[in-house]
Amino acid sequence: MNQPGPKPSWLRRRLPAMGRNAVVDQAVRQGGLHTVCEEAHCPNQMECYGRGEATFLLLGPNCTRRCTFCAVEKNAPAPLDPDEPQRIARAVAELGLAFCVLTMVTRDDLPDGGAEHVAQTIQAVRQACPGLGVEVLISDLGGSTDALLTVLETGPEVLNHNVETVPRLYGQVRPQADYRRSIELLARTLSHRPAQVAKSGLMLGLGETREEVCAVMEDLRRAGCLLLTLGQYLAPSNRHHPVVDWVTPETFESYKEEARKRGFVGVASAPYVRSSYQAGRLYEAALSSGRVIPN
Repeated sequence: MNQPGPKPSWLRRRLPAMGRNAVVDQAVRQGGLHTVCEEAHCPNQMECYGRGEATFLLLGPNCTRRCTFCAVEKNAPAPLDPDEPQRIARAVAELGLAFCVLTMVTRDDLPDGGAEHVAQTIQAVRQACPGLGVEVLISDLGGSTDALLTVLETGPEVLNHNVETVPRLYGQVRPQADYRRSIELLARTLSHRPAQVAKSGLMLGLGETREEVCAVMEDLRRAGCLLLTLGQYLAPSNRHHPVVDWVTPETFESYKEEARKRGFVGVASAPYVRSSYQAGRLYEAALSSGRVIPN
């Protein structure tokens, strides 16, 4: 399957100003840390680094699953680094972040999927930066309720878990994942912690239909999800799943309206939106809706 022609004009943009790029890069390098910005080849890296922001990637740079859309390495994962939580906390404090986003690789090799390590990192960040808002983007943790509760007990402002695409495409795009398991994880999140703000996201342009995207929105809302991100899929290389469609900015805007009609209180929908993009602003928008109670 070939890409649908060259990138359209709306995906061409000027490089952002360097801003605090060097400061963030130094904090990451000195701490021996990983960011999803780099490992996933995020197109917003320079913009976010320039604002002094980064999304820290926990549990090493190697994932145990082989999703065909993702640039994160699929090599054998390394043992857990017990000092990583403290090093991330120091980097967050050094950068003076107002809102922190933590994500993780999927670690099916670990009994709890890495949940305890993630919880320790959130706690370390809380201790280093009291009052800081935290969003945590987790894997499906193998469907373990106990592992999910381990993370929820730390009280993140936002619990994010991406469904990534529509159910029909899981076999091609996320062969080791399960759409229903992801929806159930979000539903269990709200069942165990009703005031928790839950978030999810999809990539568009993988071959999904509008009807399928709207059906996923319905599933996410039934699960209790309040925040949603939608962005254009960009293939990291010719070895990854190809782009099937270039989704226009007008279509993204129409999806935003569809999501709002269904009750999402915070929606980011545009070609370059990614799940962690301007996460603090999306959470603030949710707070201003009056339907979200801050922790």
